[in-house]
Order: sequence, then C-alpha cells, then structure tokens
Amino acid sequence: MIDIELVRKNPDFVRQNLARRNDPRILEYLDKLIEYDELWRRLRHECNNLRHRRNELTGIIAKAKKEGKNISELLLEAEKIAKRVKELEREIEEVGAKRLWYWMRIPNLLHDSVPDGKDEGDNVVIRVWGKPPKFGFKPRDHLEIAKNLGIIDDERAAKVAGHGFFYLREELAILDHAIQRFAIDELRKKGYILIEPPFMLRRKPYEGCISFEDFENMIYKIEGEDLYLIATAEHPIAAMFMDEVLDADLLPLKFVGISPCFRKEVGAHGKYTKGLFRMHQFNKVEQFIFCLPEQSWELHEELQRNSEELYQKLGLHYRVVNVCTGDIGTIAAKKYDIEVWMADGKYRESGSNSNCTDYQARRLNIRYRLAPDQPPAGYVHTLNNTALATSRTMLAILEQYQQEDGSVRIPRVLWKYTGFKEIRPRSLGF
Repeated sequence: MIDIELVRKNPDFVRQNLARRNDPRILEYLDKLIEYDELWRRLRHECNNLRHRRNELTGIIAKAKKEGKNISELLLEAEKIAKRVKELEREIEEVGAKRLWYWMRIPNLLHDSVPDGKDEGDNVVIRVWGKPPKFGFKPRDHLEIAKNLGIIDDERAAKVAGHGFFYLREELAILDHAIQRFAIDELRKKGYILIEPPFMLRRKPYEGCISFEDFENMIYKIEGEDLYLIATAEHPIAAMFMDEVLDADLLPLKFVGISPCFRKEVGAHGKYTKGLFRMHQFNKVEQFIFCLPEQSWELHEELQRNSEELYQKLGLHYRVVNVCTGDIGTIAAKKYDIEVWMADGKYRESGSNSNCTDYQARRLNIRYRLAPDQPPAGYVHTLNNTALATSRTMLAILEQYQQEDGSVRIPRVLWKYTGFKEIRPRSLGF
C-alpha cells in the first residue's frame, strides 16, 4: 500500500501519479480513501478526547465523593461519555474497514522513468541481445517439435487434468531440472541464498503480496482451508518476514527461490496460450531482494543484469522492454520484461523484473531499524525477478535450437546437467 502520510500531505502529487495509469476507478478509490481517512481521524480525535475526559472524571468523582459532595451530575456525564465512546469505537471500526478497503486497492506510485501507454503495445524496447537464428527450412513451433520428438504428451494430460497441463517425458523433464539447477548455481555464485518456500500461503500474507483481483484471476484456493497454492516463489519469500523488523546491517538480503507455480490464467485475456507458454503448473527460479530504500534502484538493475546473463549464457535471442503505465500492474513502481524470440518471428514475455519499493512491505509490515536498540526507521523495499521460468526457457530452446531433421541442440552450459548434447526423435511405444 502507499504511504498514507504522503496522501494526506500531498494528495495532488499522488493523484497526478495515479492518473498516469489511465484507470478512472483508481482515482475514485483515492477520493474515497481521502474521505474515509479524514472521517476516521475525526472520529478517533473525538473518541480520544472523550477518553481523556472520562479519566479526568474518574479522579473528580473520587475526590467529590470523598468530600461528601453531590456527584449525580458527574455520574450522568460519565455515563453519557461511556455510551458515546462505545458508539465511536463501533463507527471507527466500520469506517476503518472501508478506509482499508480502498487503501489496499490503490496501486503503487510509478517511477518517473516508466513510459506512458495503454497496453503492452506501448512498452518501450530498450535493448536487444543476439540475432534471430537463421533456418534453411520453415521453423516449427515448440509444441510440434516436442511432440515429434516424443518428449511431451498433451492429450493424456488434458484427459486427466484439463487444458494447460502436460506430461513431460524423458529429455524434456531432464531439461526442466537442468535449467533450474543451472540458474540456482549461477545465482548462488553471486551470493544469493537458496530458498524452497512453502507451496501454499494463508490469505493474510497473500493479501500483502498481490492485488485482490489476482485472487479471482490467478490464484487457486484449497477448498475448505485458509490456504492458496502459490503462483510464484516470490509470494512466500516476500511474506517470510511479515510483521518483523530487520536490522539494517543485514540488508540487502538476496534470495534465489525455487518452486512449482500454480496459476488459473491459461487462456486469459485472449493472449498467446500455445503449449508451454501459458500453463496452470510450471517450475520457476526466482530472485528476490529485501533492501534499504536507498538501495533498491541500483539493485533493480543488478537483478536485470543477473537474468540477462542467464539468457546470454544459454545463447537465447531476446529483447528487454520498459513496461508502460497501462501494462505494469498494481504492485510494481517500475518493471522490465525480457521477451524471447519465437519461431513465428514474434517476441513474447519470458520473465519480469519489478521494483515494488515499499508497497509490499507496508502491506506485510516489514520494517528495518538502523541499530538493534533503536525503533523502526521505516519500511524495507522489495524487488522480484524471474531468473528463469523453465517452461518458457524450454520453449525458447526448442524453437531457437531446432534442426532441420527434427532434433534440438542443447545449449553448452546445460550439458553437465542434462548429460546429453541434443534431443533426437524417439518412440517410447505409448
């Protein structure tokens, strides 16, 4: 959530920043937040004054009673105060709930360098690495390649689980694990701490990590339980220090997370959905950082360098885009996407890199202190980056490294993890 003090002191700045998102509903939420916040503060001020008067009356009544004076009017005033305090406490709770509802739905403030735009078509290309592979034949898409190689079964997966699931066979399953281990090893060399988090989260910590719309559009709920399957390792890692105060000398804390990811979003919004590109279940290696506010923009660029180095070592052609105001989503103040080149000649997102500033930390109540004996000095900043999502990385390898005879070469850096240098057509007999 955004800083309520900033909203109170400089509402025009906040309104101008939020207006860049081109969503009138957000500005309506801001107006409602301001309205309920002012009412909430007035009610609290009145309630606190009455409590102070009630405490004064307690002493006055005791003294008057001791002196044998008539205290009937004082008792009547005390009774009225007690009744009004109860009414105010109920109103404060009701108004506070409405205030929080709007506050939690206002997105993060955008960095000045985020380009203006309506949708992904307005994202700005800032860098391109490598060149598209040249084929002496008509290149095939990854699903056709994988089926011809006998390393994927989409039909039986659809039979038992529905669309968006796959049985990965032999070399493709090995390749999935090889990509994970490659990314983990590279990031651990850089000092990132390996975390395998819980694969489920309760509602409260999840509300600190994502927008409320994602609960409907993306997250799977466990029936009858206060538990949700995670959509990425980012979320349980972000929530790891919920309601804690971190010592500043420990920051930044850099993590590499590994987990399966579960998402309901297959087929959403009419986007490209073929094969491994958009799945209900896939594996991903994630970078995540907790840091001091003054460290976050430099670390945002570090995360970007890390992820690009992985793609470069894999020899995959990609481009980087600065995501525009209409495509950035709720949580990030700035976001880069890496888009891999695909065999149809188009670039599609394979990973993202977000600086969430203090937005998640405020929702999760994660603060820092400058010394162990000092009170909290502020909220940490959080950053997250898709190091490698194995599904889209495998897709890129299959399409960019395909050969005319139907085989696929394996990037050299993965040989020690796969134990093979290419995948050739084979039949498993089923």
